Amino acid sequence: MSGKTVIEMHNIIKTYYLGTPNELEILHGIDLTVSDGEFVSIVGASGSGKSTLMNLIGALDRPTSGEYELDGMATSEMSSNQLSDIRNRKIGFVFQTFNLIPRSTALGNVELPMLYAGTPRSQRIKRSRELLELVDMSQREKHMPNELSGGQKQRVAIARAMANDPAIILADEPTGALDSRTGRLVMDLFHTLHQKEKKTIVLITHNQELAEETDRIITIRDGRIVDDQDNREKARLLWGGEDNI
Repeated sequence: MSGKTVIEMHNIIKTYYLGTPNELEILHGIDLTVSDGEFVSIVGASGSGKSTLMNLIGALDRPTSGEYELDGMATSEMSSNQLSDIRNRKIGFVFQTFNLIPRSTALGNVELPMLYAGTPRSQRIKRSRELLELVDMSQREKHMPNELSGGQKQRVAIARAMANDPAIILADEPTGALDSRTGRLVMDLFHTLHQKEKKTIVLITHNQELAEETDRIITIRDGRIVDDQDNREKARLLWGGEDNI
């Protein structure tokens, strides 16, 4: 871990229906720092504010007030196009519902972020094949999403998240739609990306068991961070560290 900060949030407030009788403050002054190379989980029940926080970390939404720097870049002054660009280059997203393009092959789905980034076709294909190999999906590169199982779809989604070599992988309930065995394989893959590829991973989950495998557990309740626990020792015992890869 280099110690460089990749996520830095100060006094983040998020309010919906601002200035109306229905005004609703969801996040109440969030302070959050994540360093390069950390594997962090953000845990909370439904309605705790974790999805709202995830959208802000992923630059999918803007805070009502407060400061957010993503990989050293202040997001508050950015235009929508600039935010879209920073999302594509700095963050790899993995969602519970996979979000693959139905009419594109596994290879085509992994290529997509690089297409938006303007990467030449030969480089896109080479990198996509390397990433599919990393997630053990080389044999399925020509398959369409409807020809893949849930676990295979999620592995393709993880490969796609890695396409532009992002600073952060943001995983929102990535095992939520999978059976326990397949979910285990997906979590093992995140451990591989963290330890071998040195990726910073932020895992959003309501599952305490999954959170226990991460180096740091941040608990959010009623729009506030109520606990920030160093869990490295327990995580190593539970998962087994690099020997397990």
